Amino acid sequence: MRTLCLDRFGGPELLQLRELPDPSPDSGSATVRMKAIGLNFADVYRRKGTYHIDGAAPYVLGYEGAGVVERSADPRVKPGDRVGFADVPRANAELVLAPVDKLIPLPEAISFDQAAAVLLQGLTAQYLVRDSHRLQPRELMLVHAAAGGVGRLLVQLGRLLGAKVWGVTSSAAKADEARNAGAERVFTGDGWADEVIAASGGRGVDVVYDSVGSTLDDSLRATRRGGHVVFYGMAGGDPAPIDPRRLMDESKSLTGGDLWNVLVSREERIARANELFGWVSSGALDVRIAAKVPLAEGGRAHALLEGRGTVGKVLLVP
Repeated sequence: MRTLCLDRFGGPELLQLRELPDPSPDSGSATVRMKAIGLNFADVYRRKGTYHIDGAAPYVLGYEGAGVVERSADPRVKPGDRVGFADVPRANAELVLAPVDKLIPLPEAISFDQAAAVLLQGLTAQYLVRDSHRLQPRELMLVHAAAGGVGRLLVQLGRLLGAKVWGVTSSAAKADEARNAGAERVFTGDGWADEVIAASGGRGVDVVYDSVGSTLDDSLRATRRGGHVVFYGMAGGDPAPIDPRRLMDESKSLTGGDLWNVLVSREERIARANELFGWVSSGALDVRIAAKVPLAEGGRAHALLEGRGTVGKVLLVP
């Protein structure tokens, strides 16, 4: 099978197409013939050596995608089944060996491209509004990186669940994208926290979804007394330590969130994915695909994602 791999960590030019042996399923697993592969910043970080990656060179990146079961050693899936996954390693390949517990059946209404584009980020957005903070109608929510992958989905889900949605972006162009997704107001620039407080009449917002990290102190400041900050990423760097006395004095709460603490069983994955797919197939959730790049041109896809000029998902196509 052909794979996109690298022998050492570094720039996108190190990625190369290489033939490796086809994997064979053993008990509890299946091989999936890939149709679409989701590219994420985690892949960029692993390529650079910033994130841990198991095994030895050649390293095959990728964790998200969709395709057709080719061989199965587990009766729960059979050859020909359409499936997707959000966390199966070595996905940048024509064939992927996947634990059946991590495979999610795809409804006919969901294409391979849609599944590869929405599973990881969509399931993340879903647990953030269902579990980390159970979003209520008429709540005022503030979403960081509101034009980004998860942020854009959070904006849409907030509107879907009846919340009032504001966003924070790094540029005017991205602010327009956040508005197109449904954000009523979007703030840019270093003074966003003061602007949010002023726009809310000095009260602050009910909940902030913070994926930037370095903004955590300002996120707490922009939250009303008794409000909630959900911290789920560090795209802008590590946050400064938060004194728990501050949380007590201001009656605010701070919650960390990680998808892998939620997807604890196959049944849980399928149930959550089915809700997500329902939103997509009904048109309530718009899944935008920025580019489809052949697997052989994986370096170009990485460079495209790193350039941060895209809005929507970059897919690799075997």
